[in-house]
Amino acid sequence: MAESSAGKTGSIAFIASGSAEAVAAEQRLSERYGNVSPDRADHIVALGGDGFMLQTLHRFMSTGRPIYGMNCGTVGFLMNEYSDERLPERLAAAEPTTIHPLAMTTRDVEGKVRQAHAFNEVSLIRQSYQAARLRIMIDGKVRLEELICDGVLVATPTGSTAYNLSAHGPILPINAPLLALTPISPFRPRSFRGALLPNRAEVRIEVLDNDKRPVNAVADHTEMKSVVAVDIRQDRAKRSIILFDPDHSWDERILTEQFRY
Repeated sequence: MAESSAGKTGSIAFIASGSAEAVAAEQRLSERYGNVSPDRADHIVALGGDGFMLQTLHRFMSTGRPIYGMNCGTVGFLMNEYSDERLPERLAAAEPTTIHPLAMTTRDVEGKVRQAHAFNEVSLIRQSYQAARLRIMIDGKVRLEELICDGVLVATPTGSTAYNLSAHGPILPINAPLLALTPISPFRPRSFRGALLPNRAEVRIEVLDNDKRPVNAVADHTEMKSVVAVDIRQDRAKRSIILFDPDHSWDERILTEQFRY
């Protein structure tokens, strides 16, 4: 018989990535605590790694359902530690953080306009062996006439410890009202190492010489091919709620990451 998850935490929906570990965990937890469909749940428990958590944040964006991840993957920066024990108590004590995605609008070489959202980052990446040539505008003003690079990204605090960190961008506290604009392998100007922007800023990146130096744009896991212009802004109308154990908060993880060897 399943243990009751009613009361403080209400009903739980367990969802799992495709890994054998996550699927087995979903079966164990469902047998112990019960499992309702996500549209009837008070809490969503995501079982997998960071990539699956990112997919879950997109899937339940603006539904108001808080998402609690348990790590059945590798790094698990967005996840809590896995345990079969005391799950209702952990959900009741978990601390919520509301995050807003970036809205990306692209125009490609054929004039087609497409949109996507990103909780981690929007990135522009060269498509061929030749470096990209990009013009960067902030709030309608040209700030960098030409950046020659492998690419550039705009990261949220959520995504600042992901691709942004690998590209030597700054780690941002989760509640910082900032975005990180970080070049990827910049060649010219050599002195440009990125910028911190207010999260209300509107960024426009134009692709120069796009016929010889094509560029793709990616919002989390959604890719647009051969773009000529990309507009990026925070979408305050969209949100997701992510839950962390009090002794393993997002602020603590970010501090730990900054002092990691």
